[in-house]
Amino acid sequence: MATISIKASDGSGSFNALVVEPQTKPAGAVVLIQEIFGVNDAMRAAAAWVADLGFVAVCPDLFWRIEPGIDITDKSEAEWKRAFELFQAFDRAKGMEDLKATLAAARALPGTNGKAGTLGYCLGGAAAFMMAEQSDADVNISYYGVGLDSLLDGLSAVSKPLVVHIADQDEFFPAEGRAKVVAATKGNPFIHTYVYPKANHAFARVGGVHWNGRAACIANGRTAEALGAALD
Repeated sequence: MATISIKASDGSGSFNALVVEPQTKPAGAVVLIQEIFGVNDAMRAAAAWVADLGFVAVCPDLFWRIEPGIDITDKSEAEWKRAFELFQAFDRAKGMEDLKATLAAARALPGTNGKAGTLGYCLGGAAAFMMAEQSDADVNISYYGVGLDSLLDGLSAVSKPLVVHIADQDEFFPAEGRAKVVAATKGNPFIHTYVYPKANHAFARVGGVHWNGRAACIANGRTAEALGAALD
């Protein structure tokens, strides 16, 4: 695993991004978008998995404007409290600009083939959904994004594949909101929305408290297929 520095497009400084390379190149790049716990062990494991699939994984530190290097877990009350504080302080508009800068940097990395997508979890799941609406990413994959029902007005701008993974017992995303997303994306040729029964929020978080092996395996298989189709 390596670290690169990316210049913010607003001129306010630079931020770091974790990079994990596959064994074979050239390869497509995947911008991994963190949860509310920063670039932690779960994100490093996800980056290693993406590289094992044959893609260059690039995971930026989105909380750098608040505090660089956040690396916490979901295992204690104190860490959850800190994570929600970071979430509340996070400037989503600035974060989207940082993701677009990361996408451009990922495309330009040595050994990449010029294709790049996004893959996000939780906070990152909503950000990946927004990247499908606001960026030129070749594919975008959203895992249990929260508040996706507030982002539906931008669906007409989606012109590249968007895969949406939804947990049907997500404690942070009420059933009414989930139903709106399913209804709004149904029939859209660019969007594939999947709902996972008996799965809670963060069902695919490696080592997480809500890990669901079956749902994670199915979702990750669909993700691998979508990434291969768009980035190879």
